[in-house]
Amino acid sequence: MADPFKPLKMASFNLSHRIVLAPLTRARALNGIPQPCMVVYYGQRATQGGLLIAEATAISETASGFPDVPGIYTDEQVEAWKDVVDAVHAKGGIIFSQLWHAGRASHRVYQPDGQATVSSTSKAISENWKVVMPDRSQELFHRQPRALETSEISQVVEDFRQAAVNAIQAGFDGIEIHGAHGYLIDQFLKDMVNDREDEYGGPVENRCRFLMEVVQAVAEAIGIDRVAVRISPVFDYIDGVDSDPHKLGLEVVKRLNKLQEDLGSKLVYLHVTQPRFMASENSKRTTVEEAQLISLLRNAYEGTYVCSGGFTRESGVEALENGVADLIGYGRLFISNPDLVYRFKINAPLNPYNRETFYINDPVIGYTDYPFLDEKTHSSLKSQAENAIMFGATGN
Repeated sequence: MADPFKPLKMASFNLSHRIVLAPLTRARALNGIPQPCMVVYYGQRATQGGLLIAEATAISETASGFPDVPGIYTDEQVEAWKDVVDAVHAKGGIIFSQLWHAGRASHRVYQPDGQATVSSTSKAISENWKVVMPDRSQELFHRQPRALETSEISQVVEDFRQAAVNAIQAGFDGIEIHGAHGYLIDQFLKDMVNDREDEYGGPVENRCRFLMEVVQAVAEAIGIDRVAVRISPVFDYIDGVDSDPHKLGLEVVKRLNKLQEDLGSKLVYLHVTQPRFMASENSKRTTVEEAQLISLLRNAYEGTYVCSGGFTRESGVEALENGVADLIGYGRLFISNPDLVYRFKINAPLNPYNRETFYINDPVIGYTDYPFLDEKTHSSLKSQAENAIMFGATGN
């Protein structure tokens, strides 16, 4: 049986285990600014030599698409992230910032002056999907986005580059470019969304151009050995569908491999999502198809490979054993089990998660109050959480 606790050398980082905190939107960053409760939350889940990927973080004022998500484009945001990073580093953990632009998967309420959202296309998201509003109600993505002009794309690339520089300034060990899940970069990658007629549309090579320009710019700014990429070729969330996900995935991998060769160093990792965690009537892909693609990309990519999406302890061990991935990302199980790594190590029972509290803005409930296996440890950390909130919340 594969050992999730076998150390791994990942770029310049020495990991003590293969269990990763996947990036999880939690909607606790009031006004886009990381709060003291986030310091506690990430600190609770940090382990010596463990990798944490922070939640999707807006790269600019046009990038958000969800209530109370953090940004990393203002000085105030950068300063607030420093406390989060310090809490993880204090426990010997490694933390990456996930850089995100929602593109058309947003709403005018999140845009400056109520302007239209931007995308690769002017096609709106279908009525199968809804956007979460600031009051947590849901509305349809019914308004048309504005297709970015060719001349505007370089500014979005620059926004990613500057956000990466800001993340390093905040103390993050590296960044993950969010090129998945139907968000802006994915809107360029997928041919059922991207209907452009310029050099960013049409053939798969053109549709990969925006992603690769972002990766290149960020790598040149902070070093490729601090950069990771997340993609989801077979994932069809928010209408992010491609007619040939195998061809798309392999083209992205081919280009990443070439960039690594040109720069003489590897990305930190490639992160690929298995869509089974979103299984629903909206999901058109089969388990067999997604498994084939994950394996195909794993074999093609020349570097560390992270998989996430609905894994259990047992299926994660199996994936490691079969060589499907080098690291396994866990989301919902990490939400309700701040000591998930320890529980996996001793194969202890897990706390169930409560979906109703995933996206509320309470700084404690459903966020920092899930119990540790060791109640003494939990009581101590809960006290820290309450103190941090009492004495720090007014500052943000």
